[in-house]
Amino acid sequence: MSEFIRNFVITAHIDHGKSTLADRFLEFTGTVPKHVMKEQFLDAMPLERERGITIKMQPVRMEYHPQMQNEKFKYQNDNAKSKNNSPEASTKTFPFDFYIFNLIDTPGHVDFSYEVSRALAAVEGAILLVDGTQGVQAQTLSHLEVARSQGLVIIPAINKVDLATCRVDETRKELVDLLGVKDEEIILVSGKSGLGVQELLEAVVRRVPSPAGKDSEARALIFDSAFDAYKGVIAYVRVVDGEFYTGSKSKLLATKKQFEILEAGYFKPHLFKSGSIKRGEIGYIATGLKEPDLVRVGDTIIQNVDISKYRVDPLPGYREPQPMVYASLWPEDADDYERFRESLGKTKLTDASLTYEPESAESLGRGFRVGFLGMLHLEIITERLRREFDLSLVVTQPSVKYLVKDSKGVEQIIFRASALPDDWSKLEIHEPWVELQIISPTRFLGSISKLLEDLGGLWRDTKNIGTERIMVLFEAPLREIIVDFIDRLKSISEGYASMSYHFIDFRKSDLVRLDFLVAGEPERALFLVVPRLKAYSIGSAAVKKLKELIPKQLFMVSLQGAVGGKVIAREDIPALKKDVTGYLYGGDRTRKMKLWKKQKRGKSRMKESGRVAIPAEVYLKMLQR
Repeated sequence: MSEFIRNFVITAHIDHGKSTLADRFLEFTGTVPKHVMKEQFLDAMPLERERGITIKMQPVRMEYHPQMQNEKFKYQNDNAKSKNNSPEASTKTFPFDFYIFNLIDTPGHVDFSYEVSRALAAVEGAILLVDGTQGVQAQTLSHLEVARSQGLVIIPAINKVDLATCRVDETRKELVDLLGVKDEEIILVSGKSGLGVQELLEAVVRRVPSPAGKDSEARALIFDSAFDAYKGVIAYVRVVDGEFYTGSKSKLLATKKQFEILEAGYFKPHLFKSGSIKRGEIGYIATGLKEPDLVRVGDTIIQNVDISKYRVDPLPGYREPQPMVYASLWPEDADDYERFRESLGKTKLTDASLTYEPESAESLGRGFRVGFLGMLHLEIITERLRREFDLSLVVTQPSVKYLVKDSKGVEQIIFRASALPDDWSKLEIHEPWVELQIISPTRFLGSISKLLEDLGGLWRDTKNIGTERIMVLFEAPLREIIVDFIDRLKSISEGYASMSYHFIDFRKSDLVRLDFLVAGEPERALFLVVPRLKAYSIGSAAVKKLKELIPKQLFMVSLQGAVGGKVIAREDIPALKKDVTGYLYGGDRTRKMKLWKKQKRGKSRMKESGRVAIPAEVYLKMLQR
């Protein structure tokens, strides 16, 4: 019986108060005792707490007892009614004495949008939360589009209504125009004080439908996973049909792997062993499997039946994420390669958007080419690998993928500049373009226009949002926005502008391969693909930075940037001086001259036969602007 179950998410733009509102839900329903409650309780990862952002979706099961909790928090309800004036008053009776809420808290940053899409596929409803001091933002629209495509019930809510700077009327009008709802359907809340929280939960009960499904053959969708040294891979699942219980024989449809369920239960938000999970519920299944590759996000778990006799259809999974940025990662110590490989597999369990393939480089040994959804995603993953698995890594320059065509029209995808052949000038190079969606106060339009002009893209449209804000649609090469475009946009707009983007297609561009030579030897890990018109400025800046980063040698080291064999920029690192005559005193000067000549001949031989060893941290520092 699942009529009293409600599955929903909180989705919003970054910093609009999702995690704070989730804290109030946990308090209101008594899921977390007050003496253990802390801010951003569901953000369990240290990086999340340090940065103040949600990186991982986090499910939690709550029990809502309308009569008991409405009386206990009556003062909040009175305040909420006076603010909201909603027809959904708590005086109305509910069909059941208690309800089970399965909430999934989701990230807001564009780099973690795949987390949001997977969470939306596991629920029936979504609270669309908008910060009343900022209004509708770019990621608000992006998440709304995905939620609508899943057919979810949308509950609009305006947060931070207790602040003097909150623009309630303007934000309400934006939501009315965006969603086509009535004023009274928009709920006013404060995640900080708890104002309106009760009414929002009552709206979840009344508007979000209970989960459908059958009590026949058990099926569950894997929407996330984690690894435990004792329980193996733990699959986070939404049970669509039937029931799974501890000890039952089960099977993964995609990998055909059979296993016995070691443990089944819920998120409270810690793992709470219940013995079984039923139709309509969200919980976890401990598979006992030690190979991370066997359990895939989007796969279907079924009871171990003979599928040749019983037709069991897989559940609709998820589209594979499309990485936007690629970088090569190597362990500083070559002996850590196997540990690095295992660490990537375990990290992918908790981040299904991560993609990686083995590769090797003469100067760095064996490593992996890793695909990320953006620069923040790259930064978070590399930091997690260092902290959680105690790995020291070398990270190369980030790059996008390029499509190249030869004279015969044969196409090939390359992921780094060094993969371009030396006769790259005979090839057509196509690069990925994206559509930017920027929302900003109107007063910053001039500054934003100038910033966009520098990207070398195409202006598509400008739309008004209310009376004081605009939405700009702009097409640009992805390589221009992956590193620091968002930071520059925030800087010129005083932090008020927001941005989202999505891939459009590959377009032919006038690009060149910028090579870097250290002491006359090409350093392929530093190669770049850049616009022909910007090659000189980028090359000059890069060799100057290399001069600061590479330690001095016993001989002079030349640093060169070249395009098509033609040197366009050069810097020299002077030789490390060593006084070979310092121990001499007095005597004939010819003795010193012999030592100086001998030193000169030695440096000349070192320069001819020696190779400059570039420290691992240089590659990472070259990534930073």
